[in-house]
Amino acid sequence: MNRLSQTTLDRLGESIELPPYDRALVDVGIVHFGVGNFHRVHQAVYIDRCLRDPQARGWGICGVELIDSEANRAKADAYLAQDRLFTVTEFAPDGSAVTHVIGAMVDYRHAPADAEAVLAIMVSPQTRIISLTITEGGYNIDETTGAFDLTSPAVAQDLAGGATSTAFGFIVEALRRRRASGTGPFTVMSCDNLRHNGDTARLAVVSFAKALDDELAAWIDTTVTFPNSMVDRIAPQVPAAMRDELNRRSGIEDAVPAMSESFMQWVIEDRFAAGRPPLDTVGVEIRDDVVAFEFMKGRMLNACHMLLSYPGLLCGYRIVHNAMGDDRLRRLLETFLDRDVIPNLEGPQGVSLEAYKSAVLERFANPAVNDQLLRIAHDGAAKIPVFHSKTIEMLMSRDGDLRREAYFLACFERYLRGRDDKGDSFPVNEPRLTPADHALLKSHDPLALLRTSPFEKLGLADHPEFVRLYSAAVGMIDAEGASRALDHLLA
Repeated sequence: MNRLSQTTLDRLGESIELPPYDRALVDVGIVHFGVGNFHRVHQAVYIDRCLRDPQARGWGICGVELIDSEANRAKADAYLAQDRLFTVTEFAPDGSAVTHVIGAMVDYRHAPADAEAVLAIMVSPQTRIISLTITEGGYNIDETTGAFDLTSPAVAQDLAGGATSTAFGFIVEALRRRRASGTGPFTVMSCDNLRHNGDTARLAVVSFAKALDDELAAWIDTTVTFPNSMVDRIAPQVPAAMRDELNRRSGIEDAVPAMSESFMQWVIEDRFAAGRPPLDTVGVEIRDDVVAFEFMKGRMLNACHMLLSYPGLLCGYRIVHNAMGDDRLRRLLETFLDRDVIPNLEGPQGVSLEAYKSAVLERFANPAVNDQLLRIAHDGAAKIPVFHSKTIEMLMSRDGDLRREAYFLACFERYLRGRDDKGDSFPVNEPRLTPADHALLKSHDPLALLRTSPFEKLGLADHPEFVRLYSAAVGMIDAEGASRALDHLLA
């Protein structure tokens, strides 16, 4: 087995797709915060394709890790030893797979070890895009007020002049230096899976800057661009056993291999302050109707992911494709899309919602991806209102059939207890539920879930028909289990 590095590329098997360009000629044009699995199988793959164009060699990536931990220090060492190369193995629904060596990341920095080195790269005129995959919660937006939280410890430390520890601290300090030197702005490009991600990034960055300097904040707000985008690709976690299996399959010793489905999508606004890579030539859709794609993905794909996870877990499944192998769960998703979502959703111009539905169901059923239901279920109190509220609202306003949404929330209520129909336990991770929410859930209020802080704004406890359906679903799940309640629903 060949250890992955620049010097071993010519010894890898013929079935491995290698970077067809000279990496020595690639300069950093993008600094990326958050080099997790999703970035590596999504943005990095698209940039890798762009770099095949000789005119695009100025768009290499410098990856930056912000968190100081033993695991991240080990990851930094691995990237250094592998010349910042890593493999991505893509699995198609038919079981076929192909492994790519991705060469787009030509530099990598562990920020806690040398923050000034990171800032120097960001201030360089060659750097024209700062991109982010820092998770939805990483933008530090207060869910109640919708404002950037200036009191969180890391942000407060940066504002007080401590060591730069947040993406916002790095971005604003780099922009301050660029403004002072006349270098000019860059683009801040969020690649996180949240709606209006560019607008969210703008709110966070400008709010942070305003807490330091009103004039700097005004300059950032008027010169820096924050394009909205919709990103999509399933990127499962890679535990040690899967890492070994991926390396065995490829014949490459890679300390940090990544895996994904074969499907990949990126829709982004053409708003770049200092130019962009030729993304439109490598499959990225440059459009001004990103919001329509966000709504389609959120209300179809993300909503179905959530709808599958809680009933699936309660029925005893732990893997997504195994749950999709249960005809009842697949019918639940199909019926939800056909009756509850598609009739109440206007898709992007030129996009077939029926075709998108078929693609979603095919992707979920891909056995090679081996995605975890618990990964999807995590933080449901935050995600369910985002992906289901609009459908619920429209069903209520049109006297639609609320049975599936009621069953879904009843399953979520049961999921919070951490045991499936057979009594087997599973971990529950719900960081957005407050102590008051937990106290309410332990009370004897039959509508406790609907009154918790994430759900009360939906008004479900005040809708008689929803209350009737939800109460009936909760009662049946408690008495006979989620599986039997699903049989009843589908009948």
